[in-house]
This record gives sequence, structure tokens and C-alpha cells, in this order.
Amino acid sequence: MMERRRMDAALLVLFLVHLATALEVPLDLPQPPTITHQSPKDYIIDPRENIIIQCEAKGKPHPSFSWTRNGTHFDIDQDPNVTMKPHSGTLVVDISRTKAEQYECVYQCTARNKHGTAVSNNIVVRQSRSPLWSKEKIKPIVVQEGVSLVLPCRPPAGLPPPIIFWMDNNFQRLPQSRRVSQSLNGDLYFSNVLREDSRNDYICYARFPYTQTIQQKQPITVKVLNQDPADERKPTFLIPSGPSSSKMVLRGQVLEMECIAEGLPTPEISWTKNSGDLPVNRTSYLHYQKTLRIVNVSESDAGDYRCTARNKLGTVYHTIHIMVKAAPFWISGAPRNLVLAPGEDGVLTCRASGTPKPSVTWAMNGIPIENSPKDLSRKVEDDTIIFSVVQSGSSAVYQCNVSNDYGYLLSNAFVNVLSETPRVLTQANKVYQVIKNHRALLDCASFGSPIPRITWFKDSRSSTLDGDPYMHHDNGTLEIHVAQAHHSGKYTCVARNTLGIYENHVYLEVKDPTRILKQPDYKQVQRGRSVVFECKVTYDPSLQPTVTWLKDDGELPDDERLIVDFDSLTITDVTENDAGVYTCIMNTTLDQDSARAELTVVERPDPPTDLELTDKKKRSVQLTWTPGDEHNSPIQKFLIQYEDSLHHRGHWHNLTEVPGTKTTAHLKLSPYVHYIFRVLAVNSVGFSRPSFPSRMFKTEPAAPDENPTGVHGFGTEHDNLVISWKPLTGLQSNGPGLHYKVMWRQKLMESDWTKVTVANNSKFVVSGTPTFVPYELKVQAVNDHGAGPEPAIAHGYSGEDLPVAAPENVQAVLLNSTLSEVHWDPVPPKSIRGHLKGYKVYYWRERSLHKHNPHHVEKQILTFSGNHTHGILPGLHPFSLYSFNVRVYNGKGDGPPSPTQQFETPEGVPGPPTSLVVTNTNMDTLTLEWNPPHDRNGHITGYTLKYQPVNNSNELGPVEELALPANATSFTLLNLKYSTRYKFYLNAKTVRGAGTAISQEAVTIMDEGNTQTPHSIARSPPRRPPHKVRPVSPFGNVSSSSGEDGTLISWEYWGPEKNIYVEYIVKNSEGEEKWQKELVNGSQNVMLKGLKEGLSYRVRLVAKGHHDQPLHRSEELLVLVPAVTSRQVDIATQGWFIGLMCAIALLILILLIICFIQRNKGGKYPVKEKEDAHTDPEFQPMKDDDCTFGEYSDNEDHKPLKGSRTPSNGTVKRDDSDDSLVDYGEGGDGQFNEDGSFIGQYSGKSVSRETAEGHESSEAPSPINAMNSLNSFV
Repeated sequence: MMERRRMDAALLVLFLVHLATALEVPLDLPQPPTITHQSPKDYIIDPRENIIIQCEAKGKPHPSFSWTRNGTHFDIDQDPNVTMKPHSGTLVVDISRTKAEQYECVYQCTARNKHGTAVSNNIVVRQSRSPLWSKEKIKPIVVQEGVSLVLPCRPPAGLPPPIIFWMDNNFQRLPQSRRVSQSLNGDLYFSNVLREDSRNDYICYARFPYTQTIQQKQPITVKVLNQDPADERKPTFLIPSGPSSSKMVLRGQVLEMECIAEGLPTPEISWTKNSGDLPVNRTSYLHYQKTLRIVNVSESDAGDYRCTARNKLGTVYHTIHIMVKAAPFWISGAPRNLVLAPGEDGVLTCRASGTPKPSVTWAMNGIPIENSPKDLSRKVEDDTIIFSVVQSGSSAVYQCNVSNDYGYLLSNAFVNVLSETPRVLTQANKVYQVIKNHRALLDCASFGSPIPRITWFKDSRSSTLDGDPYMHHDNGTLEIHVAQAHHSGKYTCVARNTLGIYENHVYLEVKDPTRILKQPDYKQVQRGRSVVFECKVTYDPSLQPTVTWLKDDGELPDDERLIVDFDSLTITDVTENDAGVYTCIMNTTLDQDSARAELTVVERPDPPTDLELTDKKKRSVQLTWTPGDEHNSPIQKFLIQYEDSLHHRGHWHNLTEVPGTKTTAHLKLSPYVHYIFRVLAVNSVGFSRPSFPSRMFKTEPAAPDENPTGVHGFGTEHDNLVISWKPLTGLQSNGPGLHYKVMWRQKLMESDWTKVTVANNSKFVVSGTPTFVPYELKVQAVNDHGAGPEPAIAHGYSGEDLPVAAPENVQAVLLNSTLSEVHWDPVPPKSIRGHLKGYKVYYWRERSLHKHNPHHVEKQILTFSGNHTHGILPGLHPFSLYSFNVRVYNGKGDGPPSPTQQFETPEGVPGPPTSLVVTNTNMDTLTLEWNPPHDRNGHITGYTLKYQPVNNSNELGPVEELALPANATSFTLLNLKYSTRYKFYLNAKTVRGAGTAISQEAVTIMDEGNTQTPHSIARSPPRRPPHKVRPVSPFGNVSSSSGEDGTLISWEYWGPEKNIYVEYIVKNSEGEEKWQKELVNGSQNVMLKGLKEGLSYRVRLVAKGHHDQPLHRSEELLVLVPAVTSRQVDIATQGWFIGLMCAIALLILILLIICFIQRNKGGKYPVKEKEDAHTDPEFQPMKDDDCTFGEYSDNEDHKPLKGSRTPSNGTVKRDDSDDSLVDYGEGGDGQFNEDGSFIGQYSGKSVSRETAEGHESSEAPSPINAMNSLNSFV
């Protein structure tokens, strides 16, 4: 026993050692023959073709071939019909001169060379047969209805067996069901027959697959009688018979069990397995559950199966016992070839199983092993041969034959004794490409004897590749479980045995995967339109992808409407045939990705058909129809329309809608209408064409069912009442002779109804009524068949007249300097004489309480709807005198005004100073001059001046603040930094607080380095005639300064436009030269670098709005570009130049004193020339000329000053007021502004306005201008 165990352990070790020795021996090395191809064991041939019996083998030297037939040598040379292919053992039998039956034998091929002999299986050659049906006359079959019936087929025996099916004379398959079905043997079974089973063409057909021929049985006639139909009965089995049966099946084959039962009603068949479950994945049911089919049968399928037939009258069972046998099959595969070096050991194993257990026999070179020469190195142990210390020359082919009652297995395995150095059979420098995150397999197929050992290295060969992520296979292949980009590179496999070493290099490239990023979406498109399926992909750039589109898993139709691009498929002019599933496949040489989407082609539905009217009644009818094709878009609803051919012939009206699931509608109708109906279907695409009209359906006339709606009573004069209503339509009239009975009476008086009949009209005028009296009204519809229902009572009033009373107790309550609340008592209703609409407050500004402001008389109106007793007056001017009165109004108009009252608004904060001018700029001093605010809004109590330096990056420095007296109009700042830009802010103050500031910028004169005189930031106000208003510009404080980098233009801007640019042109340029443009990106300064030295330029700023809005331009600024900066510095520091500047300053001071004295003479008011952009636009500014005055007088009105030009015409653009009348009331008449402000008038004269276009300066020379001009010249 111990010896046996040691032997088994040795065998196991030897088996494991040589498990991988089934190697392919290179054909340049000596080796015994190996059968590579042979015909099947059971070889069925077509008798119409030559017989070809395959036998191919390889070996070194190449083997020779011989055959046996029926166990004896087959001499091929003696049979002229048989030839053997060159370098092959394949036989070709020419049957053109003989019959195939002569060669129906058992053949075996033998391949031999000097190292051994291999043999093929026994090949049984049989020809296929398709015999004809025997001629027979089949009598008609007559049966009673309800009984069972079997129509036999009994086809002739063929090889292989034929395929059976039943058809009629028209070659149409006969319908089968649970009641009628075909059995496995081809017979046709009826569980019970019906009258419709009567026919004379039950034909059984047999198709023979090898010869592709079909044989037909004679037709069978069946006549079913119903004189005495069979009674209902419980099931009984037609096949198999009895309560049980048995069946044997071989392992691996298909098991088919059938149970066919008869009964009335038709029985249902079900299957179960006793003491077990049916194998789900291998089980299927055929012939309406009558056949149970199990594929790939195994031993576990043996056992008892029960089929059950049941109907409502009972149940019957049948048990089938299944036995599973097995022909021999390999347990661990067929024996493998052995390649051994001299002195090595080896094992051949022939391990197989079967039921019953098979026997194992061995042969060597085709001779039973017991008859072969003895070999001490060989030992046979049942299914194993053990080789010990083999020697050269002991190579041979061994045959293992395993057999039992149901078949055999024959396998050849050679033992080849060689001494051979290692070699690697895999191609050198082979490049492997693999997708990232996939498995990579690097081959190293090798050969040698003894078997070489394989090791792998990467790149530098620093260490062998062992462990995760690498795995070595027995055949030398290196596997990387999940390949990543860093695994790319050069790999070396080394094969070594005791006789030598061999290495081979391969390369691995890891590629990015191909992925569809944007998959095609489901599309629903209307016929005739286009559709695009997108299929965007990402892939490794070294791989070239190809795109393939499939339709319904097949090729795309060859149609020019289908346009395939790399990442999309476009279908133009879509038709119904384009519907289907489209698949986008992106292929590379390594991988692919695919996505699919469905296209549904939709269209408007076809119109409904077959309109029919049923269930006709006086006022209703039933309409039915048949829907048309919905074209892949379900019908959502049906729209039913009608034509009234009596009243509106040719006009179709919507009657009702019904859901798309219904095909009938109960229609409610009106009397006295000739109806014609039609139906339209609606789906997601739209409406179908209308159906054909139905037949006409006429309803009988009747009295009206309803009265007119919309009955109103109102007056157009103070002594009338107009009664109006909405007339009935022809459909509502219900009959001919439609007219109306109109009735009215005073509401508060118990008087009778006054009646009148009105036809062909929808209103009636009652004259001589009292003013604004309530009335009760009724309008009733009447036709030739009677009157409508009792009408409802409506209410109305006779005509209105103007109110006769004014509100009383009117008073004003001041809320602040710009807001006042007016209160009044309501007017009694009798005095209103109409519907109260509301109250109107008329108010106007009499004058400002400041002595310098003009007189105002323009009125404004605020309307308060409804029964209000107070209202708020917004947008008032502080420090002003206002007058107002209140009136009530109705639908006729305004009533008399209340007595006019007045109120004064308190002081408010002042507006910004009118102007701020920078003069006398030196290195460390400059002078600021300003004019008082246009809107003082009270008594000026003083000014606040703030200033701060600004560096080159527009960053602001610390703020200095000064308080100045109320009578100051100028101030000189000392101890400023030289060559520094400053920003100044000046605002006025009243007792109510500080007002809005005006700002300017200026630059002190540079010291030594650059004495270019800076320009004033604000220019002197231009002078122009009285009563002329300059258009408002959104630009201010435009200035320039020159430096080494160019000329800096600075400004302030408060307009809404975003498109701003600077324009400049040489001062004395020709007319053809164009302005140059420099775009400004949101800042308020720009550096002009393209100006030429020594030239003067005209510079202006432009704001551009929409195409239909005018351009806004600033005043032009004259800029002199210095030619020699150093010379300018020297001149500015000379004493004579400083003296000249002082003289000019003294002259300016004298002129200002004279102007001040002249201005205060005679109480005449100078008009300000320029209106600041932030002031209230309702004021007309007055003009302050330097030494030239415009005065208010009748004889000087509208006369321009000497040396000035009058602008063409235009209007001043107003800023919108912050307080709108809409917030407080409902506005006034068209003569007032929306914000409730009014235009001031002077001496009863209107004030002309100017637009920004066409405006030119009309200023007279002033000392400040003279100073600026001199600075520019210097």
C-alpha cells in the first residue's frame, strides 16, 4: 500500500513538472508525426459530389500516409477512382464513373516517419438519403365536432432524419395552437376538433437537409360534423400512453420529452421534476408547453419528470423516467505531447470517464503496446505511461483508446527525445499595444530541451518582474493585470536551460481608451425635416479611429440623404423608412465604443373617416368616426367642428373636443340650425386635415333659451338714457323673427315698466330723463316661436352734468421743503351730478422768496381718483411761494374751483455753484473763482472748499477742508506742491445744510523740469445773448497737461452713454483732413502720444449713444504741444515774464471791481449764460457777461450781443425729476411736465431752447479768457 502511495506521489510530481511540455516543436527539428486534421467519425456525404476523406499530418521528416478500409489495407493505386492529394493523406473519390454506395465503409488513416506512427479515428462514411414517399391513397377523415384527432405523417427514413412541417396547397404553414400541434415524430394532433378544422389540404412535408430536397405526402381531407357534437370531458394523454414511461439520453445531447393530451375544453400542459428543480438556463418549452427541451444534458438531469394536463373537468398526470448515459469524455484533456531531453523522466496520462466506465488501451506507433518492443524506461499503469531516464532514439507516437458501449476516444501523443538549446519563437522587437486599464499579455513562446526557464526584465533590467502587477504563465507569457501608462516600455524575456541562453525584446505601448463623450440622443422628427445624431469621441492620438453607423444593426442604406461625418450622422428630408435604431461605433485597432439612439418619424395624423350620426334627438346626436393613421405620434384629442348652413354657410365653428382615446361623442345641439359636422385629429405635430363632412342634421325651431347679455344703461346727454346689450347670434336665436323687448323704470319709484320692441339693433335711447337718476333695465329675446326666459334686472344711470359745488375747508400742510399735503372736505353727491371720478389739485409756483429769482406762473395739475379728501404735492421748490385750488370732477368734466390759497416752502439745501474756475496757477499757489448756485433754495450761509492731491496713477491724497464766507466768490490757495495735480470740491450751505459740490482739477507749474503752463480745468463761461439757453453737455472740467510721455487729457463725465472717445485735429488744418479718434475704456483721462511737437491741436470729447440718438460733444480744448521743453522752462523763470503776469492779474482785478459795481446798479438782473448739467431744468438761466450785460426790457428782447451768433433752434434736454407725479396722483394735462415741474417765463415771453447740434459759442472776450489765451501762447 505504501509503495502504491509513493508511486502516486511520484506520478503527481512528474505530471506537474511536465504539465507545460505540450509545446509546439519547431518544424525544423526532428519530431514524430501529428495528425492535424481528419474527417469526422460519422461522415455523411452527398452522393452527388466527389467523396473527400480528410487526413493531414505534420512531422520532421514529413510523414508518409496509408489507409485501411474495413480493417484491411486499402491499396489506393489499384482503384482508378481514388487519388491521394500530394504531400497529404486526404483521399478524393471520383464518383462520376461509379456509385457512392461502393465506398460506404470504415476508413482509418496512418501517418508515419522514422520517429513514429500516428493513426486517425475510424471514419464511417455513409451517403445521405432522401427517399420518396410511398404512393398511397388516403381516405377522407370524417369526425364529430369536439373529439380528438391524429393525422399521421410517417415520412420515409432518411439519412440524416428529415425536418417535418405541415402546410396547405398554397405552401402556407397551418396554424398551430394549444389545441392543434405537431409532435416530435411529425404527426399532427388535435386535442379536439372544431368545424373550422374542415379542409382538404392537410399536407405533411419532409425536408432533407443534406440534399436540400423536400418530399410531400398526399393531402389529407378532414370533414368535421356537428350533428352530434362531443360532450365536454376531462383530459387524457394521447402520447405517451399509460401513467409512466422511460427514456435514455446521452450526456451532452439534447433531451426532448413530450406530452400531448386530448379533452374538451382544451387541456393546459405543465411540467415538474420530482425531487428537484428544472435547470433554468438549459430548459425551454416547445409546441405550446407540450414539449420539454433540456440542452447539454448532464448526469444531474437524470430522474423522474411529471407532465400534468388539466382543464376545468379534471387533471391527469404522466411520469417519465430519464436515464443518462455517457460516451467516454476527457477529464483533464487528451494526452499531451512530451519533449524530453536524454536522461529526463516523463508521464503520459489518458484520463477519461463515461457511463458505464470505459476501458483504456494503449498502442505504440499503431501497434498494441503489449506487442511492441520492450522498453525498460517505459512502464504502463492503467491510464498512465511512466518514462524514466529516456534515451536518445526512444521517440515514438503513443495511441490511447478509451471506449464503452456508447462510443470511443482515440488520441495520439508523441514522446520526442531531443537535446536542443533554448530559442524564443515570439517575433523579435514585436510591439504590443493595449488600452489603459486593460490586461496586457506579452508573449515569450519558447522551445528547448530541457524545457527552458523564462524570466522577464523591463528597460534597465535592474530586477526580474515578479509579483503584483505582474504574473508569469507556464507558457512564458507575462501578464499585467491592469496596464497603466507607466507600464509602457521595452521588455526582455530570457529563456535558459542547461544547454544555453536566449533573449528576446518586445515593446509595450499603453494607449488611452476610445470613449464616446456625447452619445446620440433619442430623436423625434417630423417627416420632411432634417435630424442630426451627434457622436463625439475621445481617443488616443496615436490611434486612428474609424466611425461606423448602423441602422437596426445593419448597414446604412445607400442614400445620399444620409450624410456621415466623423462625429455626426445627418439625415435630410426624413421619411418614414428612416425610423429605427441608429448605432454609432467608434473603432480603433485596439478597442471600440458604441452608442445607440432611436429615431421616430412623426407626422400629422391622417384625417378621421367614416363619420356617422346615430341616436338622433331634438337637441342632441351621437357622432362616431374611425381614426386615421397617427404616424408614430399618439392622437391627443379630436376636435369636432360644425357648419350652420342655414345662418353661416361656409363658416366652420369649434363645437367640442374629446380625448384621443375616444371615437364617439354625444353632441348637444341648438334649435333651428342645419348642422354639418367634421372631425380633426390632433397629435404632438399638429392638426390633421379635416375629415369629409357628415350628413346634414336639422334641428327644429323653438323659443329662445337665453336673453341678451351685457345690458348697460348710461347717458350721452344730461337728459337721456341709452340702453345697450349684446345681441344674440343666429345660433342663439333658436328660430326666425328674432327681436327684443326693452323695459325700463326709475329705480327708486314704484312705477310700471315702460316697454318697447326693438329689432335689428342692439341699443335704444330714452329721451327726456332727469339728470343722473338710477334706472332698472331688462331686455328679453323674442322670436316667432315665443319669448325667452324672464330677463334679469340690470341697473344704469341717465346722463351726467358738470358738478355745481367746489370742495370746502381746503388747506395745505407742509411736510418738508419739497413736499406739501393738501386737505379738503368732500363735495355732497347731489352737487356732483354724476359718477364721482375724483379730485384735481391745480397748483403753481408764484415766485421764489430769494430776491434774485424770477416770477413764475405756470400751473400744474395733480389728479386723485375716487373719493379722496387729501393729496400730496411732490417736487416743490424750496424757499418758494405757491398758490393752489381744488376741484371735483365727474364723467362730464371739472366742477368750479375752490378759493385760491397760498403757502410758502421752507429753505432747503442749495444746488451746486454755477461755475468753478482755476486761475493764476503758479508753482505753489492758485486761485479758485466761482459763481453762487443757480438754485439757492434759501439764504446762502457760506461755502465749504475741499481739495486733495492726485498722483500719476489717479490715487487721491489726504483731504484739506476750508470754510468760506457767504459773500466770497474767489479764494487763493498757498503753499501747494509744485508740479502736482489737485482736485477741488466746492459746495454752498444754507441753514438746512450743505448742497451738492462742484469739482475741478488743476496742476501747479512744474519746477525746472517742465514749465509747460497747465491749462485751466474749467473754461470761462461762454457769453451769449439774453433769453438763450445753452444745450446741456455731459462733459465738464476738460483739461490738458503735457509731459515727456505725451499730452494728458482729463475730464468729468456724467452721461449714460458708454461709447466715449477723444477727437483731435491740427488747429489750422485743411477742410479735407479728418478728426483723429482715440477710444476711451471707461476712464476719465487719456494720454495722447501721437501729437507732433510745436503744433496746436483742437481736442474734444464725444459720447455716442444708440444710432437714433444725437452725439454729445464737449467744448473744444486748444492744446499746444511744446517744441523745446528746456527753453520753455527758462522763459517761465525770467523776471520780466513774472512781472507781466502780475500786471495782467492787476488788470483783471480792476475789471472785476468795475463789473461788480455795474452789476449792482438799477436792480436789473443779469441772466446766467451757462446752465450746469445737474441743475433743475425747469429754470431758465440768466446771463452774466464780463463787462457786457443783457438786461430785461421790451425793446432789447431777443437781440444778440455784438460779436455773437444766434443758434439755429432746438430744445434743452431735461434731466428727469426724482419725484414723479405718478407716485402721488395720475398726472395732469399735456402742458405740464411728468414730474410736476413747470417752465419759468420772463415778462410773459416764451424762452427758446437749443439743441446740442448746430450750436456755436457766442461769448465775448473776458479777462479770464484772455489769461487762458496768453497761457496757451506762452
